[in-house]
Amino acid sequence: MAGVLLRRDAPAALGLALGAAADLLLADPARRHPVAGFGTLAAALERRAWRDSRAAGAGYATVLVAGAAGLGTAVDRVTRRRPAARTAAVAVATWAVLGGTSLGRAATAMSGVLAAGDLPAARALLPTLAGRDPSALDGGELARATVESVAENTSDAAVAPLVWGALAGLPGLLGYRAVNTLDAMVGHRSPRYARFGWAAARADDVANWLPARLTAALTVALAPLAGGSPRGALRVWRRDGAAHPSPNAGRCEAAAAGALGLRLGGRNVYGSRVEDRPVLGDGRAPDGSDVARAVRLSRAVWLAAALLAAASRAPRRG
Repeated sequence: MAGVLLRRDAPAALGLALGAAADLLLADPARRHPVAGFGTLAAALERRAWRDSRAAGAGYATVLVAGAAGLGTAVDRVTRRRPAARTAAVAVATWAVLGGTSLGRAATAMSGVLAAGDLPAARALLPTLAGRDPSALDGGELARATVESVAENTSDAAVAPLVWGALAGLPGLLGYRAVNTLDAMVGHRSPRYARFGWAAARADDVANWLPARLTAALTVALAPLAGGSPRGALRVWRRDGAAHPSPNAGRCEAAAAGALGLRLGGRNVYGSRVEDRPVLGDGRAPDGSDVARAVRLSRAVWLAAALLAAASRAPRRG
């Protein structure tokens, strides 16, 4: 990976831009999604490798992440002197690992059913956005869960892969998505994964440290595009971002809360586990109308990140 780190590369820059455009226009691939294929492989390996052990989990995560990054490195080397192939490879990889448009579509669907007052449909939709138990949630809590998910996953699903694509090209794109997918699969706190998933969760924390803060900064800058306040976003990010149990999600959620004038946080139920999250922001509680604003802000943030990623790899003139 060190050999590709921050290298100026016109085909890679164009590939990042084209891949982001493909996600914007097409969302995720409808069939045979590469990330789903990686998840199937990871699940099969877990069945063989699982032990109630941090060391076993670290080995499991290392093999899978190194394999994904190694594939990216191999393609990077093969296409180094073939600009058209390189552009195509980066574009396809970027499209495959981005999830910004699918995130926005899922949240927009939630906005529609909340506007219609269809709580059963809204509860059925929530698992596509958040892992909490929707069975007892009312419209306001469903809206809060959706806004929080959009804020957090703007970083995880869109800004972070673009940052790693800018920093490390194809190995960065594929390696990051492997880390994030493993965190979603085994990184959560449960009796089975408390030890085995520890390494995957910590790797995800490290990989998302910079992207989460870039997401928060872009949220501050672009808040007016969603009718929000840059000053409020910055104030709540600085005041409340570190109160969240996640070192990264809290920054994104706090900035979004301040930008949109909302109050996020509170009690979340995950099956048998209950978490009382600190309050982020000091505005009103979210309702269904705020979901569309959150989606608009999310799209602006990740598209700005795509422009920055492509520009960072483009050769300088003069």
